[in-house]
Amino acid sequence: MSTETPAAVDGGSEARPRWRFARAAVLLAVFVCAACGLVYELALVALGSYLIGDTVGQASIVLGVMVFAMGVGALAAKPLQSRAAAAFAVIELTLALLGGLSVLGLYAAFAWLDLYGPALVGTAFVLGLLIGAEIPLLMVMLQRIREQAAGSAVADLFAADYVGALLGGLAFPFLLIPVFGQLKGALLVGAVNAVAGLALVCTVFRAELSRRARLVIGASSVVVALCLGYAWITAADFEVTSRQQLYRDPVVHAERSRYQEIVLTRSVREAGHAQSDLRMFLNGDLQFSSIDEYRYHEALVHPALSGPRREVLVLGAGDGLAVREILRYPDVRRVTVVDLDPAVVALARTEPQLRELNGGAFDDPRVRVLNTDAFGWLRTASDRFDVVIADLPDPNETATAKLYTVEFYTLVRSVLADQARLAVQSGSPYFAPRSYWSIEASLREAGFAAVPYHVDVPSFGDWGFLLAAPGTVPPALEMPADAPRLRFLNPEVLRSAATFPADRPRLDVPASTLLHPRVLDYNRAEWRGY
Repeated sequence: MSTETPAAVDGGSEARPRWRFARAAVLLAVFVCAACGLVYELALVALGSYLIGDTVGQASIVLGVMVFAMGVGALAAKPLQSRAAAAFAVIELTLALLGGLSVLGLYAAFAWLDLYGPALVGTAFVLGLLIGAEIPLLMVMLQRIREQAAGSAVADLFAADYVGALLGGLAFPFLLIPVFGQLKGALLVGAVNAVAGLALVCTVFRAELSRRARLVIGASSVVVALCLGYAWITAADFEVTSRQQLYRDPVVHAERSRYQEIVLTRSVREAGHAQSDLRMFLNGDLQFSSIDEYRYHEALVHPALSGPRREVLVLGAGDGLAVREILRYPDVRRVTVVDLDPAVVALARTEPQLRELNGGAFDDPRVRVLNTDAFGWLRTASDRFDVVIADLPDPNETATAKLYTVEFYTLVRSVLADQARLAVQSGSPYFAPRSYWSIEASLREAGFAAVPYHVDVPSFGDWGFLLAAPGTVPPALEMPADAPRLRFLNPEVLRSAATFPADRPRLDVPASTLLHPRVLDYNRAEWRGY
């Protein structure tokens, strides 16, 4: 049962609409602030997954630190309750400034200072501290409008808070990232955060503000507006400059697709090379160098084509370079390319040097492209293929680690025709041997027999592959009898590729599964299990 303060009942029926409006305004502020707070959390997680690649690790750090800091912030807000309105306004302005600039600051720390880890923890803690202070102050402000039983007031606040979090959670991936991008999206949310806090304090609780508090809040509002506005105006230039800091060669193309950041760099022409070095990076990871990519793609593709090859399935390889090698065989009837990101394929079709590099592979009528998730597509695929080329991103996070699991290879096996072969790019057996042999163990557990081999690709170092076939007898590692003349691969090179030195022996490591994925950790050049 609620009780009403004298201020709330003074004026009888005329006062009732006023306190109802004021109460609704507080709950609306809770709703907006909760949405903004969740967007800040998601922005930190998303940025970390783009820059570091460890989505689970980044999410654990951000959420763990922020939830802890929210508890500290709730306790720290207790002395501020006597000046709840003024304190809330200052906290919202500070949160708007720091939250809005958080992505910009962390990107700068990663690009220039190499301090991303400490900066992430510090940013998450400060933002969590400020977010945690909001609810206690809003509770006090709500009770000053109309005193309620504690349980009722908490229920109202938390209901608005959780619904607002839903809005923020949906707006981040489906509105802010596609329309504004990470940097401007965070700035926009910071501005919304500031407006929501100031609107509440300067209307409903204006009478509680002293002259000094009004001056401080006004001046702070101007500073926050100028900072966020300047950051918005210079965001594009900042992103270009900081991105260039991450790459050795000039960036000639950069875009953020729905799934990843795509960057092309092009070097000046070097002595001994007919053209400049074009490189593609996805989320900062090198995909190929035009100077030596032929070594990688010849080693991946041609051994798998020594046998039936009328129907070929390519998983990944949206750059078209693996497809180029497959199309060199006139008896290939159809090549099905399953690549999640249409932006990569579009770039491979249109960027002049990349198009020249892949030989216009996607214009060949034998090629069909499906922009969908390979795992999901395999679950419903009814076609049968003579050859499968798995040219997928490295398993450096759980989203890509599922593409190297026993379950995934079991799905691949279900689409194979008789005498079919599977070729898998498997990372470096030298720099990440446990990851490499875990992929081989996963193939074995899925019912394949595999032949491991490795070649030197200067841009990557020693790089490994696995050639597999269903059953217990591994396929012969050999060149097709009608193989075209290649720049690198020949029977002698392939025989040498099957030999591993004494310091890189086969390792007995567990297979990777969906429930226990083995994720490559680039910071340690190894895998870890979840």
